[in-house]
Parts: sequence; C-alpha cells; structure tokens
Amino acid sequence: MTAQGSTKDAFDAVRDEFEKGLRSDELGASVALDLDGETVVDLWGGHRDAERTSPWTRETIVNVFSTTKTVTALAILVLADRGLIDLDAPVATYWPEFAQSGKESVLVRHVMGHTSGVSGWDQPITMTDLYDVRASTARLAAQQPWWTPGTAGGYHALSQGHLLGELVRRVDGRSLTDFVAEDLAAPLGADVQLGAREQDWGRVAPVVPPGPLPFDLSTLDPTTVSFRTMTGPAPDAEAVNTPQCRRAEIGAANGHSNARGLVTLLRALTLGGAADGVRLLSEAMVDRVFEVQADGPDLVNGAPMRWGMGFGLTPVDQAPFLPAGRVAWWGGWGGSLVVVDLDRRVTFAYTMNKMGSGGLTGFDRAGRYLTAAYQAL
Repeated sequence: MTAQGSTKDAFDAVRDEFEKGLRSDELGASVALDLDGETVVDLWGGHRDAERTSPWTRETIVNVFSTTKTVTALAILVLADRGLIDLDAPVATYWPEFAQSGKESVLVRHVMGHTSGVSGWDQPITMTDLYDVRASTARLAAQQPWWTPGTAGGYHALSQGHLLGELVRRVDGRSLTDFVAEDLAAPLGADVQLGAREQDWGRVAPVVPPGPLPFDLSTLDPTTVSFRTMTGPAPDAEAVNTPQCRRAEIGAANGHSNARGLVTLLRALTLGGAADGVRLLSEAMVDRVFEVQADGPDLVNGAPMRWGMGFGLTPVDQAPFLPAGRVAWWGGWGGSLVVVDLDRRVTFAYTMNKMGSGGLTGFDRAGRYLTAAYQAL
C-alpha cells in the first residue's frame, strides 16, 4: 500500500510511517502537517469502504467525532474576538433560559473548559434525540448541573456542541453549521463542515466501528458523573453513517473533514490568529486558549486532564507523544487528532475511517505519524 500526496524531503519519514500503517492497521486515512504556514505533509491512502473496493482519494472526508470540538471552539473564539461573546460572562447573558435549575453562575468559559456541570443529558435520552437540536438543547437548559460549576473538569462528550451551538445562534442568528461554513471554512478554503451536505455524501468514507469498549458500563455506579455522561446518551459509532446523523448538527461529534481540511483551518490558530491573509483571531484571543480551566482528574474519563479554552493542553498522560509548551489539541473517538503547536509553529491532523479500539480515544496511529514528524523537525 503506497500513500498518495506529497511530503517535503525532510518529512519522508512520515510517509514511510504512514505507509507502514496502510499495510497493517489502517483501512483508509489522511495525514497533514503545516510548518510555519507551509504544508510539508499532505498524504492519503487506503480505501473508503471495508470491502476495499473504493480508494480513499484526495477529496475523501470522514466523520472525525470529537475532533469536531476544535472547530466549534474556534467558532466561539471568533465570536468572542468580535465582541459578541464574553468568555467570562454567564451563559444566561446570551441565553436567559439557561439560568434554570441553578445554572445562573455557569460562565461561557466553563462550557469551553468542560467545567460547567452539564456534561450530558438526564435520562431518558438516545442519540437520535440529539438530531432535534432545538428540543435537545432546551433540555440542557432545563436540567440541573451534575456538579458545582467551575470546580472540576468533566468531559462534555456530546453536550458541549449543543451548548456552544446555542450561544452561536443567540448572538449571531445563524446556526453553528452555517457559521462554520460561512465564517470559518469558506474564508480559508478549508474542507470542513458540520454534518455532511447531501451533495458530498458520495465522498464520505463510512466509519468502521471498533470492538466493544474496554469497560462494561453496567459495572459503573449509575449515580456517578462518568456513568451519567457515558449513557446520556450512550456512544453509537454506527449512527454516524446514517443519513439522519449526517443531516444533523452535533457540534461536539459529527464534523466531516480530512487532515488537509483541518490543518487548513486550524493553522490560523497556530500562526497567531491568521493564515493565508485571513485573520480569524487577534493574538490576544489566541493567548486565551491557554488559560487553564481545569487541571486534575476528569470526572468523566477519570484521567488527569488540563483543559484550556476549548482545547486540551499539554502535558497529558493520554498523548505522551505531544510536547509541552504552548500546545493545544484534541482528538476523536477512534483516533482522529488535531494538534496546534504554537512554539514550533506546527499544525498536525490525522483522520481515518477504521476506528481504533483504545476506548473513546486511542491515538496510537496518530502518535506514530506525529512522532515521525517531530523527529524530522
């Protein structure tokens, strides 16, 4: 299996590592890396389908699960930079109904940093309920927080996108989907979208679900934040291949892109807020990404986490291949990953259709490719 695309000579080791992956544990995938505003790695290969009848091409896109959160966070940062949102203001300033049930003190940055106490939905809830964005978002506004807001981090696995998406609608008037398309993707020419437009379904690679989760949800204490989040609603990898999910707006989990598209968009953050002559953010707003919102054991995934403003921060146990410094990142179920490294002016992304089995993350493959890239530096 050979990779398609290009690498600068110094980064041939990334191609070598990627081709090893295509011969072993990949089905179809893409890898891209931008260094100081220049794309030095743009690779893709393998197949779009499990039967290996359709090649993964330059234009193939795929659901990137929670890597979507980096795009949604960028939307909020842009609106904050325009003065339409104050990250330190209560959510209810813009969304009065959210002040119900003891949430009047929840700040916008609490949602951005996974400390709001609204990390999931009260039961009963299913994945299909989330497709009705208005109704499911109203449910979040009505419910009580599951812990004291601002006191601890608890991964907002699916709820974060609905919460932030409602803020976009309240202050801008457009849906999160339209804002991403019109104010983020289009100006930078980035192949990134929430959900997938029906005219693009022919180039979407269906995801291949992993095996069972490496833990049994039924053994967890149903009163814990972890259980309530992981079952409210329970993750369903198969759902993202359905027309209903592709038509939906799930700002935490149903973005569609490839590595090149994500790098084209997120390198604006790496490069101080602007790329290709388009300024999305001021340097002061870029700095706010690295304001630590939570640092300690996460109430949902149990791991030590450092949450910044919409991004994970390093160092982090789950991704030891990431360097310390001004590095912001996040990834998705099955292994997709975005890394924004301001110290080294590196932006990296990896997307794939065959999900890894490392729980809700599992970044082994991305880690191999990124390690090869850092060694090349």
